[in-house]
This record gives sequence, C-alpha cells and structure tokens, in this order.
Amino acid sequence: MRAALPEGPTPAPDRPDHPECACRRTHAPLLAEITSLAAPELRRLACDAAVIPIVMNGAGQPLDVGRLTRTIPDGLRRAVAARDGGCAFPGFGSTPSWCECHHILPWEHGGPTERDNLVMLCRVHHRMMHSSGWMVRIRDGLPEFIPPKWIDPEQTPRRGPRPHLIT
Repeated sequence: MRAALPEGPTPAPDRPDHPECACRRTHAPLLAEITSLAAPELRRLACDAAVIPIVMNGAGQPLDVGRLTRTIPDGLRRAVAARDGGCAFPGFGSTPSWCECHHILPWEHGGPTERDNLVMLCRVHHRMMHSSGWMVRIRDGLPEFIPPKWIDPEQTPRRGPRPHLIT
C-alpha cells in the first residue's frame, strides 16, 4: 500500500544528482512499500503528517475536505447549489452563479468544509449573516434561518425557497 504523507509540497533535496534540485520544484513524499499497517498507527501517521481525508462522490468530486482548507472545491459548491438552488435566505432567490458558500460554524472556529456546514447565500445575505444576529442551521437536510430577537421575539425558524425539481 502506498499513502501520501503531508498535505502540500516539500522541497526537493539539495543534491546535484536530484533532477528537481536545479529548478527547486517540489514533490510530495510517499511511504515506502508497506505490507500491513494497523488502523491506530495509520491514524497516528495521518495526524502527524496533517493528512486530511476527502470524501468524494461517485464522479470523483470532493464533498467534504475536512479542516485543512477553507476554500470550497467546485464539486462541493455544486452539491450545495443543488441542495439550496441559489440564495437559501427566506424570501430571496438569487441563482447559484450570484451566490457564495457560507460556513455555518465558522471555519476559524473549527467548522469543517463539508456540505452540511455550508449554505449558499447571495453577497448581501452572506454579509448580513456575519453582522446582524441571524443564525442558520441545517435541519432535515435543508438550511433553516433563525432571526434575531429584535426581528422575531419567538425566533421562529424560516426556510428559503426550495429548489424546483424538473421532471
């Protein structure tokens, strides 16, 4: 079994006979051939090396890229767009091309870059989520927005427009 170790490149060795030394390109290191490795040892190696598991869909598009990156890959953005159909904020309906993905639990506070922690919002509502007291959560697989008390003292959850299914 071969497994890539650290996420990202490492510098080529300073050896004149190494083909990448002259141009200072980088390469990813690999483990030597291993016949077997216990799960706890593999987890320790992965943790020490900052390896992040990536969950892929059937077409090989990333749906969950863990904590290493805040950036939303195209495949994951398409999955969120398919679920939300554009801006998910109640009473609004911008198309996905005019929207951004918002981390529900902020990435800088430990929120993962995965479909169930992302919601599609237009730029106006994305900024509003960071400054107005609105909250968002995923319930039954769909985004639900909770207004601040100054808008709704009961804080009744609201859902945005649901994507139309074409038959």
